[in-house]
Amino acid sequence: MERLDPRTTHGTPDPLTHGDQGAFAGGAPAGRFDPWRYRDEAGVTGVDLVGYKVEASDGSIGKVDRASHEVNSSFLVVDTGPWIFGKKVMLPAGTVNHVDHDERKVYVDRAKDQIKAAPEYDETVDSDPAYREKLGGYYDDTYASMPPGTAR
Repeated sequence: MERLDPRTTHGTPDPLTHGDQGAFAGGAPAGRFDPWRYRDEAGVTGVDLVGYKVEASDGSIGKVDRASHEVNSSFLVVDTGPWIFGKKVMLPAGTVNHVDHDERKVYVDRAKDQIKAAPEYDETVDSDPAYREKLGGYYDDTYASMPPGTAR
C-alpha cells in the first residue's frame, strides 16, 4: 500500500465545504474570493437586477440602484434609503449569495454592519483601480474571520 504524505492533500473533501455548493463555512466561495465576479450558483446571469430589494444576512438594506455585469468587474450599487441616511453603497458581485427572481430579492452574504462600515461609494471613482482594490480588499478581509490556519 502506498503511503500518503500528511502535508499534502490527496483528493479528500475539504472539511469546510458543504454539499456540492463549494462554499466555505461563513459563506465564502470555494477557493479564493473573487469580489468582482458573480458566483455561478447565484442565479444572476442575464438578469437586470435594478429595483430588486437587497437582503443582508441580518435583514433588508435597500434596493439595487445600478447593476453591472462587466466581465471580472461586476457590482451592485444599493440605495440604502433611510437605513443609513440615504447613502449608496457599492457591493462587489462576489458578495451576492443568491437571487430570488419571484420575490425580486438579492441576498448578499454580509451583515448590515459590514456593509455600513465599507468604504464610502463614490460614483466618480467607481471604475478607478485603486478604489476597486480598496473595496474588494475590504470585502475579502471580511472573510478573514475564519479560524487561523483555515484554507480558503
